Amino acid sequence: MTVYDAVEIDRLQGGSAELTQYLGQAVLIVNVASKCGLTPQYAGLERLHEQYAGRGFTVLGVPCNQFMGQEPGSADEIAEFCSATYGVTFPMTEKVDVNGADRHPLYAKLAEVADGEGYTGDIRWNFEKVLIDASGNAVARFSPQTEPDAAEVVAAVEKHLPR
Repeated sequence: MTVYDAVEIDRLQGGSAELTQYLGQAVLIVNVASKCGLTPQYAGLERLHEQYAGRGFTVLGVPCNQFMGQEPGSADEIAEFCSATYGVTFPMTEKVDVNGADRHPLYAKLAEVADGEGYTGDIRWNFEKVLIDASGNAVARFSPQTEPDAAEVVAAVEKHLPR
Protein backbone atom coordinates (compact mmCIF):
# COMPACT_ATOMS: atom_id res chain seq x y z
CA MET A 1 0.00 0.00 0.00
CA THR A 2 1.34 3.43 -0.98
CA VAL A 3 0.56 6.90 0.32
CA TYR A 4 -1.28 7.45 -2.96
CA ASP A 5 -3.73 4.54 -2.69
CA ALA A 6 -7.33 5.64 -3.06
CA VAL A 7 -6.33 9.31 -2.81
CA GLU A 8 -7.50 11.89 -5.28
CA ILE A 9 -6.84 15.58 -5.10
CA ASP A 10 -7.90 18.34 -7.43
CA ARG A 11 -5.41 20.38 -9.41
CA LEU A 12 -5.04 24.01 -8.40
CA GLN A 13 -6.85 25.28 -11.46
CA GLY A 14 -9.43 22.54 -11.76
CA GLY A 15 -9.76 18.92 -12.65
CA SER A 16 -9.06 15.86 -10.61
CA ALA A 17 -5.62 14.32 -10.40
CA GLU A 18 -5.08 10.74 -9.34
CA LEU A 19 -1.96 10.75 -7.19
CA THR A 20 -1.04 7.33 -8.55
CA GLN A 21 0.16 9.21 -11.64
CA TYR A 22 3.29 9.91 -9.59
CA LEU A 23 4.18 6.25 -9.14
CA GLY A 24 7.57 5.74 -10.75
CA GLN A 25 8.77 9.19 -9.65
CA ALA A 26 10.27 10.60 -6.49
CA VAL A 27 7.99 13.38 -5.22
CA LEU A 28 8.58 16.03 -2.59
CA ILE A 29 5.14 16.99 -1.25
CA VAL A 30 5.13 20.42 0.40
CA ASN A 31 2.26 22.31 2.03
CA VAL A 32 2.75 25.85 0.77
CA ALA A 33 1.50 29.35 1.50
CA SER A 34 1.94 32.69 -0.26
CA LYS A 35 2.02 35.00 2.75
CA CYS A 36 4.38 33.18 5.09
CA GLY A 37 7.88 34.09 6.21
CA LEU A 38 8.97 30.81 4.60
CA THR A 39 7.39 31.65 1.21
CA PRO A 40 10.81 32.38 -0.35
CA GLN A 41 11.32 28.59 -0.20
CA TYR A 42 9.29 28.51 -3.42
CA ALA A 43 12.48 29.57 -5.23
CA GLY A 44 14.47 26.67 -3.78
CA LEU A 45 11.65 24.22 -4.48
CA GLU A 46 11.56 25.35 -8.11
CA ARG A 47 15.36 24.97 -8.43
CA LEU A 48 15.16 21.47 -6.94
CA HIS A 49 12.32 20.58 -9.30
CA GLU A 50 14.23 21.88 -12.35
CA GLN A 51 17.47 20.16 -11.32
CA TYR A 52 15.97 16.68 -10.97
CA ALA A 53 12.84 16.69 -13.16
CA GLY A 54 14.68 14.94 -15.98
CA ARG A 55 15.61 12.13 -13.61
CA GLY A 56 12.10 11.24 -12.47
CA PHE A 57 11.48 13.81 -9.72
CA THR A 58 8.86 16.45 -9.06
CA VAL A 59 7.82 18.81 -6.32
CA LEU A 60 4.09 18.80 -5.57
CA GLY A 61 2.86 21.99 -3.93
CA VAL A 62 -0.22 21.71 -1.73
CA PRO A 63 -1.60 25.11 -0.68
CA CYS A 64 -3.01 25.29 2.84
CA ASN A 65 -4.61 28.17 4.72
CA GLN A 66 -4.60 26.61 8.20
CA PHE A 67 -1.59 28.45 9.60
CA MET A 68 -2.60 32.00 10.51
CA GLY A 69 -4.52 32.40 7.25
CA GLN A 70 -1.31 32.68 5.22
CA GLU A 71 -2.82 31.24 2.00
CA PRO A 72 -6.03 33.26 1.62
CA GLY A 73 -6.12 33.50 -2.17
CA SER A 74 -8.28 31.82 -4.75
CA ALA A 75 -6.81 29.15 -7.01
CA ASP A 76 -6.19 31.74 -9.74
CA GLU A 77 -4.53 34.14 -7.29
CA ILE A 78 -2.28 31.40 -5.92
CA ALA A 79 -1.29 30.26 -9.42
CA GLU A 80 -0.57 33.83 -10.55
CA PHE A 81 1.49 34.59 -7.44
CA CYS A 82 3.58 31.43 -7.75
CA SER A 83 4.21 31.90 -11.45
CA ALA A 84 4.87 35.64 -11.44
CA THR A 85 6.86 35.84 -8.20
CA TYR A 86 8.83 32.59 -8.19
CA GLY A 87 8.48 31.16 -11.71
CA VAL A 88 6.92 27.99 -10.30
CA THR A 89 6.48 25.25 -12.91
CA PHE A 90 5.96 22.27 -10.60
CA PRO A 91 2.41 20.96 -10.15
CA MET A 92 0.14 22.45 -7.52
CA THR A 93 -3.02 21.01 -6.02
CA GLU A 94 -6.17 22.60 -4.74
CA LYS A 95 -6.03 24.26 -1.32
CA VAL A 96 -6.60 21.64 1.41
CA ASP A 97 -6.56 21.18 5.16
CA VAL A 98 -3.48 19.31 6.37
CA ASN A 99 -4.61 18.97 9.98
CA GLY A 100 -7.83 18.57 11.93
CA ALA A 101 -11.19 16.97 11.26
CA ASP A 102 -11.18 18.02 7.59
CA ARG A 103 -7.60 16.89 6.95
CA HIS A 104 -7.17 15.68 3.36
CA PRO A 105 -6.69 11.87 3.17
CA LEU A 106 -3.21 12.37 1.71
CA TYR A 107 -2.14 14.27 4.81
CA ALA A 108 -3.72 11.68 7.08
CA LYS A 109 -1.08 9.34 5.66
CA LEU A 110 1.76 11.88 5.57
CA ALA A 111 1.24 12.82 9.23
CA GLU A 112 2.27 9.27 10.17
CA VAL A 113 5.76 9.77 8.70
CA ALA A 114 8.56 10.54 11.17
CA ASP A 115 11.07 13.28 10.52
CA GLY A 116 14.79 12.98 11.32
CA GLU A 117 14.13 13.71 14.99
CA GLY A 118 11.35 11.14 15.26
CA TYR A 119 8.44 13.59 15.18
CA THR A 120 5.16 12.23 13.78
CA GLY A 121 1.75 13.80 13.86
CA ASP A 122 0.21 17.04 12.74
CA ILE A 123 1.92 19.19 10.17
CA ARG A 124 3.65 21.90 12.19
CA TRP A 125 3.66 24.83 9.77
CA ASN A 126 3.75 25.88 6.14
CA PHE A 127 6.50 24.31 4.00
CA GLU A 128 6.76 21.00 5.84
CA LYS A 129 8.13 18.52 3.29
CA VAL A 130 7.62 14.77 2.80
CA LEU A 131 9.61 12.79 0.24
CA ILE A 132 7.85 9.92 -1.52
CA ASP A 133 9.92 7.31 -3.37
CA ALA A 134 9.14 5.92 -6.82
CA SER A 135 7.13 3.07 -5.26
CA GLY A 136 4.84 5.52 -3.45
CA ASN A 137 6.36 5.08 0.01
CA ALA A 138 7.00 8.03 2.30
CA VAL A 139 10.73 7.89 3.02
CA ALA A 140 11.64 11.20 4.66
CA ARG A 141 10.03 14.18 6.36
CA PHE A 142 11.63 17.58 6.79
CA SER A 143 10.68 20.45 9.08
CA PRO A 144 9.28 23.67 7.65
CA GLN A 145 12.53 25.50 8.40
CA THR A 146 14.63 23.02 6.40
CA GLU A 147 15.45 24.73 3.12
CA PRO A 148 14.77 22.79 -0.10
CA ASP A 149 18.48 22.93 -0.99
CA ALA A 150 19.65 21.70 2.43
CA ALA A 151 22.16 18.86 2.19
CA GLU A 152 19.80 16.37 3.84
CA VAL A 153 16.97 17.13 1.41
CA VAL A 154 19.20 16.92 -1.67
CA ALA A 155 20.81 13.68 -0.43
CA ALA A 156 17.40 12.10 0.19
CA VAL A 157 16.11 13.15 -3.24
CA GLU A 158 19.23 11.80 -4.97
CA LYS A 159 19.01 8.54 -3.04
CA HIS A 160 15.41 7.97 -4.15
CA LEU A 161 15.56 9.05 -7.79
CA PRO A 162 14.18 6.27 -9.97
CA ARG A 163 16.72 6.78 -12.76
